[in-house]
Amino acid sequence: MRQALIELTDLRFAWPGQAPLLDIPALRLEAGASLFLKGPSGSGKTTLLGLLGGVQKPDSGSVRLLGQELGELTLSARDRFRVDHTGYIFQQFNLLPFLSLRENVELPCRFSRSRAERAAQRHGSVDAAAATLLAHLGLSDPALLNRRADSLSIGQQQRVAAARALIGQPELVIADEPTSALDADSREAFIRLLFAECREAGSSLLFVSHDQSLAPLFDRQLSLAELNRAARTASDLEA
Repeated sequence: MRQALIELTDLRFAWPGQAPLLDIPALRLEAGASLFLKGPSGSGKTTLLGLLGGVQKPDSGSVRLLGQELGELTLSARDRFRVDHTGYIFQQFNLLPFLSLRENVELPCRFSRSRAERAAQRHGSVDAAAATLLAHLGLSDPALLNRRADSLSIGQQQRVAAARALIGQPELVIADEPTSALDADSREAFIRLLFAECREAGSSLLFVSHDQSLAPLFDRQLSLAELNRAARTASDLEA
């Protein structure tokens, strides 16, 4: 069995004054693997991703990333750990509109010395790493690199967001519904590009989506609604 990158054990979380939202007995993602996690709206997926990033702490149980128990770290230490080891592709991409393509891609390296060092070691410089990633993702035109992010098409923004997540070879890439605005052919093409870049960087991929048609492309697939005992309990009570 490959080394675990993510390990959740007996994870429980509830927002103050509300019923339990997450009750997950176990979840594991191996280093270098890809996992499709089906997470419809209201299933707790956004909260789960926040727990994996150390934005929130669980009420009980364990969240370990690269063997580090996130609950043992201070808030500032969790923030540093997250930017050093995790790249995110958000549903709305969250690019800074006033920055160029290149500047958006390089942002993680401005906040993480370790990612900047890895990018420079692999490509010679952070600038070269950004240009290489963008070229691999189909944005090779040099004239594009200095264009503002808000001048791009949806498909171009998506690829910039992927390059930003991948720069500096983070061990974990989390993608939260990143293909929701694309047609079926564009979705599959983007997923295959993302797989190729994750393999080259040695990154594990946790892909959260409600689009079940993408699931067969991944090493494993899980349903958060089935994994989460709190969701099953709520369904039983409603029944």
